Amino acid sequence: MRRQISAGVLMALALLIPAAPAAAQAVTPGLDADCQTVERKLFKDIRTLVTIDLDTATDTEVRVLANQILAATKAESLPVLSRAMQERLDGTEEDLRAFLKKSMYSAWTVDLRIAVGRTTVDAGTNVQAAAQKALNDGGIDVSLAFLNEGLYVARALDCAAQPSPSASATASPSASATASVTPSATSTATPVPTASASTDTPGGGEDGELPLTGADTGIVAGVGGALLLLGGAGYLIGRRRRSRFVA
Repeated sequence: MRRQISAGVLMALALLIPAAPAAAQAVTPGLDADCQTVERKLFKDIRTLVTIDLDTATDTEVRVLANQILAATKAESLPVLSRAMQERLDGTEEDLRAFLKKSMYSAWTVDLRIAVGRTTVDAGTNVQAAAQKALNDGGIDVSLAFLNEGLYVARALDCAAQPSPSASATASPSASATASVTPSATSTATPVPTASASTDTPGGGEDGELPLTGADTGIVAGVGGALLLLGGAGYLIGRRRRSRFVA
């Protein structure tokens, strides 16, 4: 019970004590990944929080310092250092003091490298190049300089290199309108077919008259034959009567 009360008092003290002079610095705006102006996310230099001599400080002072650093790591989403610090706070005072002296910086370095790597997701060429340079160095100072300043400088360069939305929107309608109105140079006019009596009507006669075929032709031929027979018969009958009359 006494340990729980002490931990609560230490946490309150850690929140009341100013973390560092850097927290009072004015934060200038910067650009996010979508090139929108936002407030910069600044990463604290945790080394500035260590204002006591860890060899001579009391256990209470050491625990207050540890809670200050824990609050900073949670605010900056530093998972490795935050988890390690919480484990030491739950352990012995000697283990916590030894962690603050040395091992804390190794865990913090890993967190900073993770934060640098996150900035390269869907980033421009300038951000990727600056982030890779910081990762290659691997130092705490280089990582902090990139996260707090270099990232926003490189991002401004990438955003400036992007095409203007207004220019592309203006060029697109004019190009499409010109293409739709102007006829193609290779297009040819399709001739309109015209009706022709001599070509479209096979076997046609002069002046567009059609020849008689089929059933109509047979009727005419039959009538003509019948008239010939009647004429021949009349000729024979008339000749016979004439010969009788002469005799």
